[in-house]
Amino acid sequence: MSYARPTTTAGLAVDPVSNTVSSDRFARQDGQSQRVMPLMRKVEIVHQPAARPTDIEDFTQIIPAKAAFEDCFAAFARGTLLSTEHGNVAVEDLLPGDRIKTVDAGFQTLRWRGSTVLSSNARGQDPAMGKLTRIAADSFGMGRPMPDLVLGPRARLSHRANGVRTLTGADAALIFARDFIDGVNIVELTPPTVVQSYHLGFDNHHLLLANGVEVESMHPGPAHLLGLRGELLDLFLSCFPHKRDLEDFGPALLPRLRLQDLDLFDAA
Repeated sequence: MSYARPTTTAGLAVDPVSNTVSSDRFARQDGQSQRVMPLMRKVEIVHQPAARPTDIEDFTQIIPAKAAFEDCFAAFARGTLLSTEHGNVAVEDLLPGDRIKTVDAGFQTLRWRGSTVLSSNARGQDPAMGKLTRIAADSFGMGRPMPDLVLGPRARLSHRANGVRTLTGADAALIFARDFIDGVNIVELTPPTVVQSYHLGFDNHHLLLANGVEVESMHPGPAHLLGLRGELLDLFLSCFPHKRDLEDFGPALLPRLRLQDLDLFDAA
């Protein structure tokens, strides 16, 4: 499969023939089927080259609008504050080489920042990719978060609950922030205009403090669940020039669950 000459609108790149794609085929007027490209997304990447770790390079890439790819670019909304050696800095102002405080390993060097544009009006995409999650100040305790925290559709929070150890053997698990929406303290937002979202990558998988709330750094997850092979895997890895292969991302810090997985334990 090749990905050539898409057009872009609000961060999404769509096939120039059909403009929106809900399947990989459509019927022409003559009754014949014609293959079209899947929905694509434009992303921006800033990274430290492995051979020149003091330099910073940036480039744009066109990726399929699939969860395996979108997970890597849609965690933090613009304005999210991360703790660095020089105080709190908004995610959009962070650059590779900055030292960011992690929950599990102290200050770590940022190696990669990816971003894309989200639009609630983009046709054919996963509906969740047009939504944000707003967590009101102090929802998880004093200063967690502070101030209000707005996260992208692919952000995962560290969550401790009675059922996590039973299911995973770990004390905590990573769960999508949108799973916690209750309509009161944690609400879904539909942005009226396009918004930028970001994710942050390090040498290893870490927990970051975003406005005081534990949110995971970028990690592709278990290779067998990623579901990418051949050209798609090559395209995925091309977004991470500082990594040679999936194993280079290292082990995941915590397992991933959905909040509904804990319903049987009444522990959410």
